[in-house]
Amino acid sequence: MNWRTHVSCLALVGGMMVAAPAIAQTADNTNAAPPQTDTAADSSDTKAATISGTAPDSSGSGEIVVTGTRIVRPNITAAAPITSVTSADIRAQAPINVEEVLNRLPQISPDSQQNYQDSDGRQRIKLRSLGFERTLVLVDGKRLGTQNGQDTNIIPVSLIERVDVLTGGASSVYGSDAIAGVVNFVLKQNFTGVRIDANYNFYNHNNTSNIVTSAAQASGFSPRLGQVNDGGRSDIALTAGTSLFDGKLNLSGFVNYRHADLVPYDARSISACQLNQATKDGPLSCQISTYSVSGYVSPSTGTNAGRQYVNDPAGTRTFVPYGTGAGKAANPYDGYSYQRQDNRVNAGGFVTLKLAPEFEVYGSALWFRDRSINRYPTRVFAAANYGSDPFLVNCNNPFLSTQQAGILCGAAAGTATQVPVDIRYRFNAPFMTDTYTNTGIRATAGVRGKVGDAWTYDVGGVFSRNQQIWDSSRLPSFDRVNNALNVVSVNGVPTCASGAAGCVPFDAFSAGNSNQALINYLYGDLAPAIQKQVGLLYDVQANMTGDLGTYGITSPLATDGVAFALGTEFRKDRQFSQLTPGFIEDYGGSPSDLAQHVWESNIEVQAPLIQDRPFAHLLQANGAYRLSKYSSNPNKFTTWKIEGLYAPVADLTLRASFNKAQRAPTVVEAYQASNISYTRQGGSQNDFCAPTVTTVNGVTTYGAPIASREVCRATGLSDTLYGSTTLLCPNDQCTVRSGGFTADPETAYTQTYGLVVKPRFVKGLVFSVDRYRIKINNSLGYNDYSYYTDGCLRSGGDSFFCSGIVRDANGTLYAAAANNPTSGFIRQGTTNYYLSIARGWDFQGSYALGLGGAGRLDFDFNGSLTTFAGGQDSPVQPQRNCTGYFGNGCSQLLPKWSHGLRTTYSTADNVFNASFNWRYVGSLTSANNSGDEAIGGTPDRAQTTFYRIAPTSYFDLALTFNIARQFAFRVIANNLFDKNPPILANSYSISLARNNTIPQRYDALGRNIAIGTTITF
Repeated sequence: MNWRTHVSCLALVGGMMVAAPAIAQTADNTNAAPPQTDTAADSSDTKAATISGTAPDSSGSGEIVVTGTRIVRPNITAAAPITSVTSADIRAQAPINVEEVLNRLPQISPDSQQNYQDSDGRQRIKLRSLGFERTLVLVDGKRLGTQNGQDTNIIPVSLIERVDVLTGGASSVYGSDAIAGVVNFVLKQNFTGVRIDANYNFYNHNNTSNIVTSAAQASGFSPRLGQVNDGGRSDIALTAGTSLFDGKLNLSGFVNYRHADLVPYDARSISACQLNQATKDGPLSCQISTYSVSGYVSPSTGTNAGRQYVNDPAGTRTFVPYGTGAGKAANPYDGYSYQRQDNRVNAGGFVTLKLAPEFEVYGSALWFRDRSINRYPTRVFAAANYGSDPFLVNCNNPFLSTQQAGILCGAAAGTATQVPVDIRYRFNAPFMTDTYTNTGIRATAGVRGKVGDAWTYDVGGVFSRNQQIWDSSRLPSFDRVNNALNVVSVNGVPTCASGAAGCVPFDAFSAGNSNQALINYLYGDLAPAIQKQVGLLYDVQANMTGDLGTYGITSPLATDGVAFALGTEFRKDRQFSQLTPGFIEDYGGSPSDLAQHVWESNIEVQAPLIQDRPFAHLLQANGAYRLSKYSSNPNKFTTWKIEGLYAPVADLTLRASFNKAQRAPTVVEAYQASNISYTRQGGSQNDFCAPTVTTVNGVTTYGAPIASREVCRATGLSDTLYGSTTLLCPNDQCTVRSGGFTADPETAYTQTYGLVVKPRFVKGLVFSVDRYRIKINNSLGYNDYSYYTDGCLRSGGDSFFCSGIVRDANGTLYAAAANNPTSGFIRQGTTNYYLSIARGWDFQGSYALGLGGAGRLDFDFNGSLTTFAGGQDSPVQPQRNCTGYFGNGCSQLLPKWSHGLRTTYSTADNVFNASFNWRYVGSLTSANNSGDEAIGGTPDRAQTTFYRIAPTSYFDLALTFNIARQFAFRVIANNLFDKNPPILANSYSISLARNNTIPQRYDALGRNIAIGTTITF
């Protein structure tokens, strides 16, 4: 395939739909995109040349830039593996965002910001499960934005010509961030004409009975069963461009709009409730909440102190025991977002002015605005969320029935006495929302050109600004709740006793309260809780390449000369945040303004040593060196690479690359490490020194704690409090403090070794295999609270982990966030730990089979075998290899094997093609059953339930009809057979999702049906 040819609508959706993730080793000339031309289907010869590491140049310049090097020369061969996703692959999938494009690559750790609740909506890319901070994202060879603040939402899918994924270190070429690799988005530029791309897709799913639905029914919830069609997503893009002055000036621009409908948890039977399993292989139950639409009441004094009641769901205005049953306990996550409601607008433009071969001016601008919503029930929260003062209810409250007053007040019933009561209430009213508005702009400008036959230059820069505004829903006013609970009868009318302006009486003693006036009063006049974060990148580069072969500087055994690239770069990153007083009141933290800059210089050399000799078709050595000086660190950083290529014959190429990188913490990482904020984290874990809690049919029993006395002692807990119910965090939500660390640099070493085979006796066949090894010392990373709790458990009380559990004087872990506590929390945040390790093999292949007049078949394969994914948490701990495991500290890491295989049939005239894709995800086993103590695999923790996720295969079908040269129509079914995702209990601890699966890795919403069209004028 000729990667440098920009193609028409017909070729894009017709003939070029032959490529799945390819093993292309070359990339577009990101410095000088050629004019758009029309082309028919790609030839197998060109495609094979591309995959094997070289490519002809359609523009006629004979110059190719390979992702992973800045050296420009013809017939260049890459020494590190590169996977490419073409525009044809993208159209065959009908995605509406970049993460959907890349999630299918086995080299990418999948993410799905759209499909789980606890997301800020930003889409970032993670290679090798090593985090987005170590994956450098480029657009046309230049940085997308700040490393942590970047958001690939800014890239419209319809504008992507190709995505190159370099799965190996490239820090010496692009900067120290490229430890895990580089993802380079090559966009369609220099467009002429008008093109409309439109897609609409939705989910078609059959909700069937399963273990979740039976648990939901036992809890009094009504799961949805049967066929559903929902989650509609629309995407439309308009692109226009023109060339003037005999093609010297090209102007093009685009605008893109995307919308996604909400799909709540209760729209799927597998997420009818959050499935909990409190003990190993224990009974299953649904997570239930005291925040019921029937209201929850618990006296704090008197003979009934501590008992739990709800208002009778039947409306009798009597208390009944709290527990499972229709209308009693609530499903806390029924309205959470399985697919978030989302709206996004992208726009941008490109300009090139070629005054002479030696001088071309270029510029581009991208802009986007993305708004997504998280939903939460509208509630009156427990008084413990505000501090130690309780709510007070007067015993002559006219909303109290005789039975209710007797339970709360005893002998004081009917008097003005106020008694302390724990009241929680979920209103029968519209949801509250947390809104995330992400906006960004990225602009580039520069001059470039070619001087003579040997020299090229490019002087330019990038400015990027990403902004996120998080508008959080507030806790209702504590004082107003208390005012609304103190109600007296005035001439038979319930009235607030305080006489406070605007006070609306709160009937907390009947089910189904939907009083919007009351809600407005409780939530009214609250200062907004808004956090604004802004990331800025200023990046100026000057690069020059030279081919010294023009001057005869060539190995005596080679035909091509020594080539080199020189570069210098100044980069400044700034991160600042602004917090409203309401945000600080609810979450803690403080505003920040952090910045750092770096000066860098680099050199690359490519030296062909032997060419076209017996037993040495090619022997080449490559090297690179970069010197960096960060303002945030007193020391200079050096990164380098050494590469080698050896092809004894043209059919066979051996390649190897060794990279060293040292990465300073980004300003965002430094901020995350130092800034202190508080949240609540809950779920099935709670405090592991508290008793385990099981509620069956309304009866609560307490079992032994998860942790041993020795482990709890290591967290600072006295033996007398071991297993005490006072340790139970309110609503199963312990306090977590983020930040308070110092982040130091990390050093990484990356090795790749590969073999590329292109047998001349099998025309059209190319395949490769590459081994990668990555080790990161003093690894920087974000560790959530489970890193400390699980590590403390696994290690038997190692202080490295247990010191992250900071108990209050009374042993509890639920300090009020508003008080900025110094104890009573679990730590989490960005910090250094010991080692991160990633090792494995990549396998890629492509075969084009001509069928003569019957058409053509194309096969593309991309597979990855992961042999090590994990690290070593401390010098006293063993290495953790999480390959093929989930749970404990392994979260939802990589299966050992995954692959994609696309088979495409095209008619000879390209009027029709059918593309069938097989996606395979290997099995995953619970870390408890691993047999490896480093990841919790001890015999006493082995499970017989939820211990294995079977291998999963998904099949996709795309049909394309090229009705005319200007019009193409597509029908696509992803997850053709509507395969359900695997079901897991306690899923939040694995995937940060409460929908009983891993939505990042599996097709969680069912069959996706898409229709699309491309129209050109």
